[in-house]
Amino acid sequence: MKKSTPNSAFSFSKIYCSLFGHNYVLSKKVTHHIKEYSCTHCGEEATTNSRGRLEIMTPKLKEINDALASVHAKKIARRNSDTSFQAAS
Repeated sequence: MKKSTPNSAFSFSKIYCSLFGHNYVLSKKVTHHIKEYSCTHCGEEATTNSRGRLEIMTPKLKEINDALASVHAKKIARRNSDTSFQAAS
């Protein structure tokens, strides 16, 4: 016969979020238009999709955001290095 064990995933913060909704705050700016958010109560992560709506963070979206962040950082660094060496005419 199976013994029932208490579920370790139970938390009052998850109940609060299921009743009243998540309270997302900005946790990371990936690019100018893509951002990552996390819930202050339960810690759930979300990101903006291509239409600007929030989507629950998955490992695939996390990998995509990391790649976008590195490409965006390289682009900004290249733009800053090109403008700093322009000669005044």
